Order: sequence, then structure tokens, then C-alpha cells
Amino acid sequence: MERELAMEIVRVTELAALQSARWMGVGDKMAADRAATEAMRKMFDTVSMSGIVVIGEGEMDEAPMLYIGEELGNGVPPNVDVAVDPLEGTSVVANGQANGITVVAIAPRGTLLHAPDMYMEKLAVGPKARGKVHLEQSVRENLQAVAKANDKDISQVVAVILDRPRHEALIEEVRSAGARIKLIGSGDVAAAISTAFPDAGVDVLMGSGGAPEGVLAACALKCLGGDLMGRLLPEDDAQRQRCLDMGITDLEKVITLDQMVMGDDAIFSATGVTDGELLHGVRFLANHRAKTQSIVMRARTGTVRFIEAIHDLRRKVGWTS
Repeated sequence: MERELAMEIVRVTELAALQSARWMGVGDKMAADRAATEAMRKMFDTVSMSGIVVIGEGEMDEAPMLYIGEELGNGVPPNVDVAVDPLEGTSVVANGQANGITVVAIAPRGTLLHAPDMYMEKLAVGPKARGKVHLEQSVRENLQAVAKANDKDISQVVAVILDRPRHEALIEEVRSAGARIKLIGSGDVAAAISTAFPDAGVDVLMGSGGAPEGVLAACALKCLGGDLMGRLLPEDDAQRQRCLDMGITDLEKVITLDQMVMGDDAIFSATGVTDGELLHGVRFLANHRAKTQSIVMRARTGTVRFIEAIHDLRRKVGWTS
């Protein structure tokens, strides 16, 4: 993949953030998601690549845009897999809450896991704890390993967990081990990424969330030198069959980061829609201008860029008022 592609991808997440931010706090999560999805689709048409969506909004008959198997880009090489979450945190954006982001990841064709749309048990850490934790270890053992890797007392370790009833036992285990917890309403891609940034205030992501989001987070952590592993959690025969249809035969297997993102290259971009620990949200300014903050990174080079941009919406390609 050409390095210029990273800047092309950030333009996709920027436009999606700008369009969805117009629905911030309005209470209509479907409209916010639709605005982000339509903006991504439009901007992808301008990107020099031949992409196929492997993580998207659903199958072709379920989602009219950005469906799994859809071709994106202008059709010229490089040939890439595309993973998208047009708006991670639809509800938080609709309610004006924190950590809404737009997300795209790309990697050479055939290197991203085609994760089915179901729950995945996840464990994510930053670079210092890479290789020190494992889903086969107990919660206490993993927290102790994270503490040691980060030169902290376990009482200083913060585990970020989605605030869901299914995590009640996990929350009790974390507290019993002596660690602290940050509960989030949604947005475990942003939370997983935050483990790689000490100033974000979290050390480990635990619990279950969407499998597609797991692959997106794996792309980011591959760029950052962190680690993520997962285990699929099908809930019924239909989901188990979907795993088989996608070539995933061992449902008990722990899937490593390098199995989610094969090879040595990936590009990840995210733009803030609402304020969060990692990124500022969209700011609409006077004179038809808006400000965005994005992160874009590449696994092959390890380069991480934070990009602040001022957009003149009257001249913004793809902007619809």
C-alpha cells in the first residue's frame, strides 16, 4: 500500500464525522449513523484503491451501503480489505455523550479476518503489556501481569469494560483482584486504542463486545504495538453456522491479533464526532467552518499522526447542508 493512502483514508473519516456531528444531541441515532454511512460511501469513490468491505454494515440485503462484499474506491490498485464502522457510538452521539468516532481500517487484500457479526470476548493492552496477558489466564492473573508490565501497583490499574449486565461477574472479579474499573456505555474500539496511550488513563480492555469492532481495534493496536486477542461467542445455531460459513471452525480458539490482521501492514483512521479521551469532537465554527481531530496510523512504519483540520464547508467535497 502506498503511504499516501493514509491521508486519503482520513478524508473519509473526516467527512463522516462532519456529517454525523450535525445529529449530535438530537436524539436520532439512526439519522446520525445514516449520515456517517452515506458520507463514507461518497468519499470512498474518490480514493485510489480497489477495496472490498470485509467488516461493514451487514450483508447486501440488509444494508444498502457499505455492506460486506461491496467494492469501494475508484478501482485502481492497491487491492485492499476494508473494515468500517461509520459511526461507533450511535447512541452516544444521539445523546451528546462522549467517545463517538468514525472509523476505517484497510489492509492488503486477504489479510483481515472476516469476523461475523456477533459477540467476541476481548482482551486488549498497550505495548508494555504485549505478550504478557492471555485469555486463557484468569482475570486476576491478567491484571497482575498488566500491573507488572506497567510498573504499577494493581490498585493503580484501570480496566475499561462495557457497562452491560453480562459483565457483572467480570466486574466483581476485577474489583476482587484490587484493580479499578472504568465503565463505558459504548465504544470499545476507542477504549481498546486508549490502552496504548498512558495519558488516556486506562490499562486494559476486558469483556465482550462486537467481533467486527474487535478486528478494527486489532488494526489500530497493530499500528501502535499493543495487543488484542478474542474468542467468538456465538449465541445460537445460526451464529455458529455463520462462523462455519466464514471458515471459522474452532469456536473455542483464542484468535490473536496477528490472526485478525495478518501480514505486516494496515492503515487505521478515526475522527472524533464527540469529545473523548482520545480525540476531540467536531466543532462547528463561524463562517461555515468546522474543526476536526483525527488519528491516522500505519503498522508498517509505526507512524501515528494526530491531525487537526479546519474545513470550509462551502467548498468541502461531499458536504451536504
